[in-house]
Amino acid sequence: MVDDSAAGRTGEPFTLDVERGKIREFARATGSANPDYLTADAPVIPPTFLTTAFFWQDGPADPWAAVAMDQHQGLHAEQEFVFHGPPPRAGTRLVGQSRIESVTRKEGRSGPLAFAVMVTEFRDEAGRLVATARMTGVETG
Repeated sequence: MVDDSAAGRTGEPFTLDVERGKIREFARATGSANPDYLTADAPVIPPTFLTTAFFWQDGPADPWAAVAMDQHQGLHAEQEFVFHGPPPRAGTRLVGQSRIESVTRKEGRSGPLAFAVMVTEFRDEAGRLVATARMTGVETG
């Protein structure tokens, strides 16, 4: 059962190094043939690359655990990435920090639904906001 008190919980900052090889692997895994991702010396990230942040958020950096969503009834409902300038390129070090923006409930056709939204901000080494990721999970009744 989703914990309503998770709203406002903020994880500790975590580091995500944008690596050329990882950009290439991600592009291949998603079926891209775009040379901007595959052969450039300093490739730009594909728009959804920042979803790999989940691999770098351990323990206190991951506030999602506080939501306590039942994985048997949970769904990944939505994912959004907003870039506040050009997307990062290989060689960039990003510092991410996630927070649970909201937990809401409503009645669906087949029963209660609980929605949780997590927002992750990615900043460069100078502290400038580079991108914002917003993920919505929903737990069905």
